[in-house]
Amino acid sequence: MSPASVIAAVRSVLTYVVVSLYVLIAGPIGLGIAIPFKLKGVLYELGHIGVGLALGMAGIRYRVTGAEKVPAGRAVVFCSNHESNVDPPVLFQALHRRLHVLFKAELKKLPILGKVMLAGGFVAVERERKEASMASIERAAGSIRAGNSFLIFPEGTRSRTSELLPFKKGGFIMAIKAQAPIVPVAISGGRDAMRKGSWFVRPVMCRIRIGEPVETKGLNVDDRDELIETVRARIEALVRT
Repeated sequence: MSPASVIAAVRSVLTYVVVSLYVLIAGPIGLGIAIPFKLKGVLYELGHIGVGLALGMAGIRYRVTGAEKVPAGRAVVFCSNHESNVDPPVLFQALHRRLHVLFKAELKKLPILGKVMLAGGFVAVERERKEASMASIERAAGSIRAGNSFLIFPEGTRSRTSELLPFKKGGFIMAIKAQAPIVPVAISGGRDAMRKGSWFVRPVMCRIRIGEPVETKGLNVDDRDELIETVRARIEALVRT
């Protein structure tokens, strides 16, 4: 094992241990405050501290360009490509202080974190059950109308190459129902942080590019395929930039 790999292994172990302890301590405290007193903002503040700690210890940095393109004073749906396990925490930290996420229902099983995500207003989607999935989409659309911005990964899973996988429709239906603009996002650099088959987290610089928003006002669910094509083309252009 090379010296660089030894350093990465030690750094990774320390990161996993410290972050796990943070979740075990901060998670129950946050839930104990947020749920009875309806102060979910506490969970977001604790979440940003924890994510910042994890990224800092692992040496994950990021740079954002195009932030000025995000519509001011409106809830939006950030739509991003997905190439690495580090993408969600980096985008959570970089895009919005109260960023809600549309996530896979199986993640609800995560100890403590599953409960924290639900209490914070994240919405779980059961893709295998159409009726339950549509109910989640409706709930998320209502949350957007209430002023909450969301992040979606329309590919549904990580792409192993620079090519985008087929987009799933749920997040776009959600945006249309909420009549919220979709903000295309491209993130790169994270794939080198965790190489295939390795649990080591290596220091990287992630680049986040934000594109021009795509308006959904006046669209209906029948327009979803055209909307997907438009957003996909903008993300592909950002990836190539």
